[in-house]
Amino acid sequence: MWTLRRVSVPLRTRGYNVRTSFVKLARTNCVEEESGITESHGITYGGLLLSNKRFHSEQGASPDFNVWRRGLSSSSTKEDDDLEDGFSELDTPADDENEIGNLLASAAGQSDDDSDEENVEEPHNEVDEVVKEKGEPHRGRVECELFNEILNAPGLSIDVVVDNWLAEGNELTRDEVSHAMLLLRRRKMFGKALQLSEWLESKNQVEFLERDYASRIDLIAKTRSLTKAEAYLETIPESCSREMMYRTLLLNCVGQNNVKKAEEVFSKLKNLDLPVTVFACNQMLLLYKRNDQKKIADVLLLMETENIKPSSLTYSILIDTKGRYRDIDGMDLIVDRMKTDGIEPDIKTQAVLARHYISAGLQDKAEALLKEMEGENLKQDRWRWQILLPLYANLGKVDEVERIWKFCETKPRYDECLVAIEAWGKLNKVDEAENVFETMVKKFKLSSRNSSVLLKVYANHKMITKGKDLIKRMGESGCRIGPPTWNAIVKLYVQAGEVAKADSFLKRAAQQSQMKPIFSTYLSILEQYAKKGDVHNSEKIFYRMKDYHSRATMYQVLLNAYINAKVPAYGIRDRLRADNIKPNKTLANQLIQVDGFRKNPLSGLVD
Repeated sequence: MWTLRRVSVPLRTRGYNVRTSFVKLARTNCVEEESGITESHGITYGGLLLSNKRFHSEQGASPDFNVWRRGLSSSSTKEDDDLEDGFSELDTPADDENEIGNLLASAAGQSDDDSDEENVEEPHNEVDEVVKEKGEPHRGRVECELFNEILNAPGLSIDVVVDNWLAEGNELTRDEVSHAMLLLRRRKMFGKALQLSEWLESKNQVEFLERDYASRIDLIAKTRSLTKAEAYLETIPESCSREMMYRTLLLNCVGQNNVKKAEEVFSKLKNLDLPVTVFACNQMLLLYKRNDQKKIADVLLLMETENIKPSSLTYSILIDTKGRYRDIDGMDLIVDRMKTDGIEPDIKTQAVLARHYISAGLQDKAEALLKEMEGENLKQDRWRWQILLPLYANLGKVDEVERIWKFCETKPRYDECLVAIEAWGKLNKVDEAENVFETMVKKFKLSSRNSSVLLKVYANHKMITKGKDLIKRMGESGCRIGPPTWNAIVKLYVQAGEVAKADSFLKRAAQQSQMKPIFSTYLSILEQYAKKGDVHNSEKIFYRMKDYHSRATMYQVLLNAYINAKVPAYGIRDRLRADNIKPNKTLANQLIQVDGFRKNPLSGLVD
């Protein structure tokens, strides 16, 4: 397996003179969280990944590089993984679970719907990206008969649905197929999208283009496995761009947090005549940010060696990693370097800066930056509103949130309502959050997406009865649900101390659909079982989480179950080795506590 740290002879023996002015700016520790910076998962044309040159980093490459490595190894006690805060349990009596059963039964095979198609979250897939590059206009709200047919027949296979649709005299055009695939992806119905892709290829209904093959790789990786996606890649005609295919596979490796497979893909790319690009480096930075902070230095050194100019995303990643460790001076230094290189921080990068200023308690600095982000005419720059609302809420600025919401409420848009509900919830203004929700429902109808946001507000404020009433309302309205809604419902049950119900609900939801729950949904249940010292159920949840690729986080929470139960965890070190996980400081301390063969310091004296 090729890695960025072990690829060939040391740089110093090959005569490289490596500059480290960029590397030294980024000396930091880093940690990932669910809301951290991510790169668009679109498939675009352009340069990709590695040339035939190989690289290896040594601590002796330069004094500055040594400092970078020392900075990583001497990290603070902050955990390396993206643990979410758990919900405290309540002694609330359990209500009847029939509403949840009905909700699941009515939504089997379907995902969260988007009530307002013009305002849904922009999807990240190769179809959209290719359309953007070709300069084709956004289709807006356009009916897709094929998609509607698939949506209205959840119990039938795609083969039957499409055959019946064609038998009715409909014409299957590339435009219709592309639109149907786009809408399936928007609703995260990847299983259905894959079936449609397979049917199209088997029936030779449309000529498969590069983007169609890339789409298939992406769908296989999402619904089956990265290994199967890679196997399919090998069957694609040689005339297709390998660059586009491997980019798709690499994105999915990073998206699934699979370090081993991502490095294997990197290894294969080194034999292709493709240049090292900032796109590939950014992907590896994101991957190592979550899993192995020391390797960030290797990627940055590679960029210096190959003279790869950092992009805005590169700087954003480094700014974010600095900010997570409260290294505000270092964060500001990177911003200065960014500007020196001619890249002005965009509003998303400024939002990252503001978030870390707030976390570090630098309210004045955060407020000044937010005023700068407002621009000269905030009332007309509507796109800024949904970025500013949550930041002012984090600052605790009720007046500012109210001021911006007044701009929105005369003609509210879907996403603006969602962030406003969250903002009012953060400010403990539940009544205001409910008012926005009801305004939203009147304009866009009740949906799983907007209900999930309010459910989170209820869970955070321990308003269990209101949360269950909303779940009942969702069921009566026939809402289609998917992983985001599952996450909100699970956390509501967890907050109520009903972890068994949360577990049962999630198991049934996953079984009745073709979708995977969000990682943090499982994690919240695992944390509750671990707190109780329930090793049996903790292991069951842990086993169900294995599809997400093992993380140190999972083992840390699992070992808490053994520690709280005061029982040894035999064979746990072998399991860690099998999953290629190197214990961090927290995990190493836990391993000592659950070691069944550890002797008491006094046992030798007594013997």
